Amino acid sequence: MTNWAEYDAGLRARGSLTVWFTPEAVAAWQAEPRIGRGGQPAYSALAIATALTLRAVFRLALRQTEGLIGSVLHLLGLDLRVPDHSTLSRRAETLEVPRPKAGSTPVHLLVDSTGLKLCGSGEWLEEKHGTKRRRAWRVLHLATDADTGEIAASVLTNRDADDGSQVGPLLDQVHGPVASFTGDGAFDRDDVYAEVVARHPEAAVIVPPRANAVPSAAAKTAPTQRDAHLRCMAERGRMGWQRASGYSWRALVESDISRWKRIVGDGLRFQTDGRQATEVASQPTC
Repeated sequence: MTNWAEYDAGLRARGSLTVWFTPEAVAAWQAEPRIGRGGQPAYSALAIATALTLRAVFRLALRQTEGLIGSVLHLLGLDLRVPDHSTLSRRAETLEVPRPKAGSTPVHLLVDSTGLKLCGSGEWLEEKHGTKRRRAWRVLHLATDADTGEIAASVLTNRDADDGSQVGPLLDQVHGPVASFTGDGAFDRDDVYAEVVARHPEAAVIVPPRANAVPSAAAKTAPTQRDAHLRCMAERGRMGWQRASGYSWRALVESDISRWKRIVGDGLRFQTDGRQATEVASQPTC
């Protein structure tokens, strides 16, 4: 290694922490006055989302999050109010976290799912008293941008929901054009193709047909994308189809999920559906 000094500096930089608030964020910290009936909110959605994002990254309890936000604001010399832990919990139930704005360039979506365990008193009881209980899980369905690795859409469901049934809800969150939709064999279903074509008629659906798949009745006269995949596999084999179709890109979404879990963990700390959805949406997108 000839660039040891640069490599050493890069390793130290991994432990560096820089926090700043843009003037726009400072101006938007306080909530806009409510016109209708009801109490006036003190904090904007941006303020609550910021606190919940820092909570996820540092894996803190709500009271610890309150203390962290207060310390950051104090160190930056900002005269802003700190949302208390009760406010964070209450607002998380209905908070709408905006996704990054879609660009004009069509995106290549990679879809997959992963399990998230529900954290809570059960783990404490098991450690303290040896009590056993059936572990509870939720399933997080993700669509990521193949070029950037950012999460473009996410849906949180119970563990009984299959991957194919969540394609529509995922695509509804993607407001820009889609160039391709890539998933594993669990998405080899007619309704998955239909959901993609209904929203993005020009998008390529790259899903490996099952081992016992057969061409459609109209394969000779009006072949579907699935028929084209079957024909390519018959001519080139499965590995040849993967190279020709670009299916090998799908491995990137597994790397994205692994990176996401290393940052925020593999569990959900909130206990209600609304708060859990906000917990997932407020976490880093890449």
